This record gives sequence, C-alpha cells and structure tokens, in this order.
Amino acid sequence: MSGSSPQATFDSYRNFDLLHFDHQSQKVRMKAPISWLKEYVDITEPLQEVAHRLTMAGTEVGSIDQVGAEWGPVVVGHVQAVNPHPDADRLQLVTVDFGGPEGPAEVVCGAPNVAEGQNIVYAGIGAMLTDPYKGGVSKLKRSKIRGVVSNGMVCSGKELGISDEHEGILVLPEDATVGTPMVDYLGDAIFDLELTPNRPDCLGVLGVAREVAATSGKAIREPDITYPEEGPPVDSLATIRIDDPDLCLRYTATVLQNLKLGPSPEWLVKRLATQGQASISNVVDVTNYVMFEYGQPLHAFDLDAVENHAIVVRRSFEGEYLTTLDDVDRELEPDTLVIADPVKSIGLAGLMGGANSEISGSTVNVLLESATFKGSNNRITAGRLDMKTEATLRFEKGLRPGLSEVALRRATKLILEVAGGTAAKGILDAYPVKDDAIVTLTDEKLLKVMGVEYPQEQVIATLESLSIDVTRVASGYEVRPPYWRPDIAIPEDLCEEIGRIVGYDDVPVTTLSGRVPTWEPSPDRDLREKVRASLASHGLQEIISYPTESDSVMEAVGGPKGFSPLRLENPMSQDQPFMRTTIRASAFGAVARNVRTWRGGIALFEIGAAYLHSGEGLPEERQMVVGAFNGPRDVDSWVAESGDADFYDAKGAVEGMLEDLGLQAVFEIAEDSAFEPGRCAAIVVNGKQVGVVGEATRAVLEAIDCDRAPLAAFEIDLAALVEASGDPGAPRPYQLFTRYPSSVRDLALVVDAGISAGAIQAIIAKNRLSRQIDIVDVYSGKGVPEGKKSLAVRVHYQSDTKTLTAKEIEKAEATILKILRQELGAELRS
Repeated sequence: MSGSSPQATFDSYRNFDLLHFDHQSQKVRMKAPISWLKEYVDITEPLQEVAHRLTMAGTEVGSIDQVGAEWGPVVVGHVQAVNPHPDADRLQLVTVDFGGPEGPAEVVCGAPNVAEGQNIVYAGIGAMLTDPYKGGVSKLKRSKIRGVVSNGMVCSGKELGISDEHEGILVLPEDATVGTPMVDYLGDAIFDLELTPNRPDCLGVLGVAREVAATSGKAIREPDITYPEEGPPVDSLATIRIDDPDLCLRYTATVLQNLKLGPSPEWLVKRLATQGQASISNVVDVTNYVMFEYGQPLHAFDLDAVENHAIVVRRSFEGEYLTTLDDVDRELEPDTLVIADPVKSIGLAGLMGGANSEISGSTVNVLLESATFKGSNNRITAGRLDMKTEATLRFEKGLRPGLSEVALRRATKLILEVAGGTAAKGILDAYPVKDDAIVTLTDEKLLKVMGVEYPQEQVIATLESLSIDVTRVASGYEVRPPYWRPDIAIPEDLCEEIGRIVGYDDVPVTTLSGRVPTWEPSPDRDLREKVRASLASHGLQEIISYPTESDSVMEAVGGPKGFSPLRLENPMSQDQPFMRTTIRASAFGAVARNVRTWRGGIALFEIGAAYLHSGEGLPEERQMVVGAFNGPRDVDSWVAESGDADFYDAKGAVEGMLEDLGLQAVFEIAEDSAFEPGRCAAIVVNGKQVGVVGEATRAVLEAIDCDRAPLAAFEIDLAALVEASGDPGAPRPYQLFTRYPSSVRDLALVVDAGISAGAIQAIIAKNRLSRQIDIVDVYSGKGVPEGKKSLAVRVHYQSDTKTLTAKEIEKAEATILKILRQELGAELRS
C-alpha cells in the first residue's frame, strides 16, 4: 500500500510547506543538490573538500546526503490497470509494468489519486523504504492484504524520504522511462546546509553556488533572464500601487497571456523533489523553482480574477477577512499587509495568496508578482497567524529590493518555456525609495579589524570573486554590495568577507599590539558574583529566565512605583510582550511551572535586570536578585516531619547572604501588594531599605496559577545594596578568635505586640559584651497581657580580653534591660 497527497495535473497555488528550521541551533536548513549547483559552477574536486571550504568560509555543510543510495529495487513504473479490491472498499488492485522480465506486478494500493495510465514509483520486494507513520527505514516484504498478495508497493514521496507528502502516490511525468532505477531518475548528492540568519542569499541554490565559486576560484554562470516581450505594453494590461511603502519596499510584476497550464516537465519535477516540494502545475512550479534558485519568493495571480486588473499594496482594513489558499478564513489585524484590488484583498503579502485569485485549470492570463516586503512586519504577521512557510522564511530575513526584478524576469522566461503564451512588454515596477547603498572601507579600518595588511590586489580580487563591485579610492575601497547580499551594510561586513574568503587560517600569528588593558575594579559585577556564590552555597538553585512578562502578572506581583512596562514592538511571545519591571514575576512563574510536575521542595534564585521606563528615552536596567521558596524545606524522612518553607526560610537566606558579604540587616514591618500583611518585612542595611521579603498573597498565587502555598520570596536591589554599604563583599579585616569562653543568658521579655524582634536585637547588639542574639520563642496568650507578646531572647556574652565574671554579665544585662525599658517599654516576664 501507499500514499502521498494527491497530485492533480494542476491545482491552485498552495505553497505553504513548513520551513526547514533547526530549533536547537537556531540555524536555517537548506538543501543544495550537487547536480543543481553544477548548472552554475564547475565542481571537479571531491565533495568533502568543497564542503570543508564552504564550512570554513561560514556556510556550514552539516552533512552530504546521497539520495536514493539505499532504495534498492525502486524503479519507474506504469499503471496498466486499476481494479477494485474484492474485500475492501478503500483499496484497489493496481497492475504495474516496471520493465521486469517476469512481466507486470499486482500491488494493493490505498492511494486516492492512483489512475490508469500514470507513471509512478514502483518498489519491488526487498526495497528499503521509509515508514511514513513510525519513521525509520525498513525492508519491503511480500504481504497479503485482505486476502490478496501485494507484490511490491506504489510509493509516495514520504516513503522515498524526499518529501512529507503521504496522502497519495508520487506521479511522475509522462516522459519518464519505465524501468529506470529511481536512484538514477531522482538520486543525487545533496549538501545539507546549516545557515546563519544573516545569509538569506544562501536560501537559494544560486547563492550557494556563488559561495562555491568564491571559495574555489571558479567562475559563476548566471542564469539567463532574457525572454521575448511579444505582448502589449504591460501598463496597458495592469496597474500597481503601493499605499504603504514602509512595509513594501518594492513591488514588481508582469503579465503573461494565453498560457497553457498543465504538468511540469521532468527536469522541473526533479528539481522541486530535491527540496521536498511536490509538483502542482507548470506555472506554480516555476514560481517555487525560482524561489529555491534565487531565494526570492514569487506569486502568480489569475489576472482575470483581479478587479480592473489593478493591484494595491496596503494595510488591511479594520474587520477585514480573507480566505487563504489553505481554505482558512482569517481575520486580519490593522498592521497586516495585503495585496488587494480596488474591491477586495487577494493575498497576504509574503505569506499566502487568497482563494479568490488562485491559479486554476481555467486560468489563461497570469499576473506574476515579485516583491520586497519589510522583514520584521512579515515575521510578526506570520507569527500572529501561525503561517511559517518557505516564503516567510526568506522575507523575514530582509531581502534586498534589487533581487525582485531579477527573479521576476527569470520566472517569466521559464513560464514561457514550460507553458507557452506571451509576455507583456516591460514590467510594472513600484520602487518608492531606491536602494543604492555604498559602503566605504578604509585601509585603516581593515587593518584595525583584521590585524593584517592585505595587498590591494588581493582585497579587490577577493571582493570581485563574490561579485561585489569594488573601486579603489584614496586610502580605501568604495563598494556597492550585490543585489542579493542584504548582510553587507557596514565596513566590518566587508572585513568579514575578506577574512573568510582569504581564510582565517592564513591570518598570521603575532603578539598583541598596543598596551594590554589594565584591570579595573567593578564592584557591581563582583557583588553579583559573590551573591550568586552565596545563595548557591545556601542550597538555592539559580535560574535564568527571559526578561519579558505579561502586564497582568506584573500588576499582580507588584514592583517599583512610577514606572510603566515597556511594550516590545516584536515580542518573542505574544503572551509576554512587556519588559519586566520586577524580576520576582519571573521567579514566581518558575515556581508555578515546577510545582505542576514536582511536588518536592523548591528553592531558587535569579540575578537579572528589571527594566524601569519613565516614559522617555531608554529604560533603566536595574540589577536585582530574587529568591523564592515553596514546598517541603527538607527531604521527607522517617526521623522527623518536614514543614513547608515559609517567610523565615526566605529571611534566613537573606541573612546568610548578607553575612557572607560582611553585612547585617534589620527587618522592619512593611507593606507590599504582593505579600501577605504581617508576613512582609523591609530589608534595611545601614538605615537604607534595599529590598523586601515576605509570603505571596493568594491573589498572586492565582495570577501565576500556583496551587501550592505558601510561596515565600525576597527581592533585593543590588545597586541600593552597594549604595547602602559602600563596598559589600570587600575583604574584611581578619579578626582573631577569642581564647575566652562565652556565657549564655536567656531573657523573657514582654513588649507591645507591634514591637519587632529586630528592634530588640539591635539594642542588645550595641552592648560591647553581646556577641550573638537569638530569638528562641514568641508567645502571646494566657499569662501575657492583651496587646502584648512575650519573646524569649538568648544572649551570648563574651570578652576578647578575659573570662567574664557573673557580676560583669549581670551588670551588662542590667544595662541592656534598662535601655529596653526606656526605648521599647520592655519588661521582664515574671
């Protein structure tokens, strides 16, 4: 059995295959068949050598794939008859002539598009094919399907591993010779390229050929773009207008009349198959072919479906809808660029055509479009509509306007060859702002960037090998980048071109010129590193999150007052379009995500920037540290129960971190919209508030979708910490350990309920003999007056010069109690 999508003789233009994108490396994939490359440049060296040179010049060849080498007995077959299966309505018995001496073979097939008289791909017993459902390659065996023996398979493109089509069989051109091995018919060696985003020119095979020519010293053969212009003047057949030149940089078009749509010739089908593209019709196939050749997407409209034969490039109207070629009704937002006629929109610019102007079997007159759209807007629209295609992949990289006219003429020439008809005289060309960039590279800049004095002749020869127009001027070079290279815009780009083509291996080894930079202190950076090491040593795990967030979450978690979130023009995610004003939102979100899959304890921290925008200029990037705790504080044990992390865990982490920095904090009662009243405290260092610690409110937990409470957290402004302490983390003077023992005394103090433990500790700490003060118990209730609380305070007394006597300790304690009584109204509990 088999199946790949039905291939009609001609169908509407439906070029919306998924693009090849490597999400792990953020590189775009492109397949360059060697046979196709050889049309533009001579390749006589071993392919491994060519691939190595390309990779060293920055055009990475991930692998060299040999298409068809493993297929085995897979040949061109001819369908002699198609009969119904006796025991299955959806299966058919297909008689295939495959040129074998034993005669035709009967195959059970379930593809809906198989028909008598077709040339197809026949796989005999023993063929190695791709399983379209499970993936992987397996050997084809003779099998009985619903009582009938199937002697082979009629294949889809997916089973051959050359495309993703599987809803119907792969139909070959009528001139395909029966019995021809498919390895000879479709097989080829292919460079599987991994391209960086700045090289959209290499998303066309011609662009890769130019790289091969430059790195091997060969000449490039440009495709012929001339054709007879035997029709009426083009401006008498159609008109074009750009209403929004900020989104459409150039729009070119021509008109072809009296075309005969039909199947594409064998060479064209083969070329598209190497790119995983199924043949549709001769006209549509040419537009796809030129896109893979030049890297310039094109589109063909049925001219007779365009009102008044007039094209308008504009932003969509409010509430406008368009049914695209994938039969989806799409509501268009105001910044969506559309191709329209005076009455209606007929296509999404750079994405997909409309169903109301599609190429069909009755089409005889075509308006052929080749345009340059603003890359960022195309990327935003494609993301918003979830329409990533081969066309958007190229447009979003930012093509140069000069490419559109060349690709238009190339496609026009090929359509005349495969579909007949006549081409209008001239082309329509709306080009509001001409792109005539000139880049000047001085000898001084080249030496400064590359560290090498390249001879003038070598510089000129290298740039000319890349088809770059270069002229020697006083103390440098004047360069006009070629129309296919949008990545050449500044002198440094030219330095890179020279370095990569000449070869970075040829850059001579030498000593550093000039003075080695001296070390300069960076207290901010040093503080971040010490905070990072301290928190990690206290058992917290560091996270790194994206600096964007939704406004609803930031509003829920609070943050600095007087700053409005800065909205990104092109966010990575439409759900998080704002730069964060507080990094607690990121930490809280990380806790919520982890809670869904992990029921153990969570203790994490992040050091990062909050972006505070006052409404003018660039935002202030304020460095912050946040920590968050949730769930059991210890691993479950039979020895003792483990409580959940709470306010005191977050407070303890802050105290431990500040102690590692040689600082001491006072915690004062505070209010913060993100934290529960009574479970929130300001972190004060040397009289200045540097942060806050507390337990998140129920509203915050609901906003971040966290179903486990409490969530305790702290957030500290690192710049404020530096300001409050001078130089936190600076080396501390060594302090000798005292030889003398300490003495521990407990005090049971009754104070007003509003008095903080920190205030008591601060007073006791002023006594020269107190070394350590711990709050060991807090009590209110029976035996304690209403509005009061009892605190058990443990004080460690110690001297550096002698062993303290009981009388000395009692005197110090009396002094402490006196001050506590005077300043806080504290009394010893009886």
